Amino acid sequence: MLQFFFNTWRLGIKELWSLWRDPMMLVLIVYVFTLGVYTAATAMPETLNNAPIAIVDEDQSPLSQRIASALYPPQFRPPQMISWTQMDPGMDAGIYTFVMVIPQGFQRDLLAHRWPQIQLNVDATRMSQAFTGSGYVQQIVMGEINEFAQHNRAQAKPPVDLALRTRFNPTLEPSWFGSLVQVINYITMLSIILAGAALIREREHGTIEHLLVMPVTPAQIMLSKIWAMGLVVLLAAWMSITFVVRGALHVPIAGSLPLFFAGAALSLFATTSMGIFMATIARNMPQFGMLMMLTILPLQMLSGGSTPRESMPELAQNIMLAAPTTHFVQLGQAILFRGAGLDTVWPQFLALALIGTVLFILALSRFRRTIGQMA
Repeated sequence: MLQFFFNTWRLGIKELWSLWRDPMMLVLIVYVFTLGVYTAATAMPETLNNAPIAIVDEDQSPLSQRIASALYPPQFRPPQMISWTQMDPGMDAGIYTFVMVIPQGFQRDLLAHRWPQIQLNVDATRMSQAFTGSGYVQQIVMGEINEFAQHNRAQAKPPVDLALRTRFNPTLEPSWFGSLVQVINYITMLSIILAGAALIREREHGTIEHLLVMPVTPAQIMLSKIWAMGLVVLLAAWMSITFVVRGALHVPIAGSLPLFFAGAALSLFATTSMGIFMATIARNMPQFGMLMMLTILPLQMLSGGSTPRESMPELAQNIMLAAPTTHFVQLGQAILFRGAGLDTVWPQFLALALIGTVLFILALSRFRRTIGQMA
């Protein structure tokens, strides 16, 4: 038994040296857990942020100035006052996402109950900002107009007082959830890629034949790739959470990081086994990449990280219970977002252990048959 673990340890060290001599894989790991996490959390926020807006104010009245002053950061940039001749060139060049036209005599016609109109031009090529921002502009403008017409900001008191309590993310900051979800997704993706690429790299370089003549078993070869690649992913994820999520994005972590990484290790046991299984099916790296596309997209989209599982069809929910990513996302969100302990997430730990064992047995069986064919 001691020799078994010693061989597994030495083979794992060999895997780490092989990865160190692969610059493209190293660049991929560094990029994914640094810029990949940061840009995914900040580049496409769900809320409107710093949208460029301009105003063609032909009225020059107190009401038009009041409307302009109501459009302020962080939803909008400070409005730019432009003329008619600047509107079309500015929108064609992508300088403005919104251009509001306030006609001459707008305040006078409003007070005379003549139903004046304000024109809002929207650059719909910026789809997310156009859809959300037009609603923001409408609410802001109508609020200022109603207050001006009624000479007060009083609102009808509703019969029920709804008290809102926002838990785990009081400011509703999208980067808080987005960054941690991306770390979870990248742990899954990198573990499959690294484990599968390690086996294919040995097959392409011919070193797998060298292993066949050594006193090592297929289980030792598989376990060495699992612990070595899993260790690399865990270290990269820890550095990403420490320096990118906590450091650059200032995201608070509610729960225990050791407990989260314990769950990540169980998930890595399952996903690295999956990567080795896929590598035994693929004959080369391009085929492995195609299998990755067919596998990683459903795992990420249907696991509950991008879309709540409750909104999916019941059949999809039941099928995805067999995927390790579903349970990993559940325990990751429970620990990192809500500060859950082992008494809450032990069902996910147990599910990951069972799924990982099944995937390891399947991958080992397939690996043994592949080695037998090569011998």
